[in-house]
Amino acid sequence: MRQETGGMWWVRQVLSWTCLLAVLGLLAAMVVLPKTLGSGAYTVLTGSMQPGMPPGSLVVTRNADAGELRIGDAITYQIRSGEPAVITHRIIARTSGSNGVTFTTQGDASPVPDAEQVRPEQIRGVVWYSIPFAGYVNGWLTGEQRIWAVGTAVVLLFGYTASMFTGAAVERARKRSAAGTGNKTTENTTTEEERNHATA
Repeated sequence: MRQETGGMWWVRQVLSWTCLLAVLGLLAAMVVLPKTLGSGAYTVLTGSMQPGMPPGSLVVTRNADAGELRIGDAITYQIRSGEPAVITHRIIARTSGSNGVTFTTQGDASPVPDAEQVRPEQIRGVVWYSIPFAGYVNGWLTGEQRIWAVGTAVVLLFGYTASMFTGAAVERARKRSAAGTGNKTTENTTTEEERNHATA
């Protein structure tokens, strides 16, 4: 069977490799980087940060001291100190007073600032990056399920890559074999013609 090497073959190859790299990049952004660097990963549940962070976005935060935070930074913070519920909004004002530094926040799509000031101890991190809709996947896969899912995806992706390289190697070997057989056939034909000529 002859391997296709036309324009469509190249299109399929490019698309396959693009999908492979995209999935690997998504896995790294969703799981590997947050796990390795100790960052937080949260799912946006409301539309208060649209259009930049629509519902379902995965928000990955990094640690930051209160002194490093500036107006315009998006932060993820506890709604009430010590409780697990969090919200991600943007800093619009910074106030220094007798009780220390506090921050005024507001959602990008919210018409008014948040009523409560945010204290440094409430802040879980400053937004490092966000991935639209990846939060849904992050919500479905938690704990051990995520580890198994990532492991399975990596095995499948590397298996696919190995099959592509193996197929290419087999095709090259087939072509070399076909080329060698063609040369032998030509030699045998020539010998037969010479034999016939000698007999005549």
